[in-house]
Parts: sequence; structure tokens; C-alpha cells
Amino acid sequence: MLSEEFNMKDLGAAQKILGMEIQRERTVGRIWISQAKYIKKVLEKFNMQEAKVVSTPLAAHFKLSGQQCLKSEKEQQVMEKVPYANVVGCLMYAMVCTRPPT
Repeated sequence: MLSEEFNMKDLGAAQKILGMEIQRERTVGRIWISQAKYIKKVLEKFNMQEAKVVSTPLAAHFKLSGQQCLKSEKEQQVMEKVPYANVVGCLMYAMVCTRPPT
């Protein structure tokens, strides 16, 4: 009905949308959505392919304190080149925008 109203072509069943891969097993009525390739691309973009996998974002034995803050202008200049906001944005997109509701 849409093609009667709009100029469009049928590209078949979707295989990817919003960075998620879609896999179907029609015979049993199952569908899988995977973000693995998107996450792999994010890791490659920020050169973190060899990062150690952990079950939580920050291991429990790590303690953060104000003494770890940047102390010199040189340290600040180095850290300004680290794309934390970009990394967090990419991960937030995967976590919030492409995660299917449960």
C-alpha cells in the first residue's frame, strides 16, 4: 500500500538497522538482534580492540579519589586529546538507543 502512494522499492527483509544486525529463523518463529559488530567498530575506532574484558565497567577493587585528579597543565593538555565524550556517546548509543525493550 505504501508503494502505491510513494515512489519506493522493496529491498527485502531488513538485515541491519540502527547498528544492530537482525537474524531470523522463520521456521521456528525466532528473531535475534545483535550489537556485536557495532561494538567491535567502536572498539576499533578508539583503538581498544585489545582491551581486557570485564563483567563490570570498573572492577570492584579500584578506588577513585580526588588525589587522582590532574595536577599539572601538561597532564591536562594530554587528557584533552583523549576522546572520552566520544567513547561515552558511542557506548550510550548502544546501551540506550539500540537496545530492544525487554
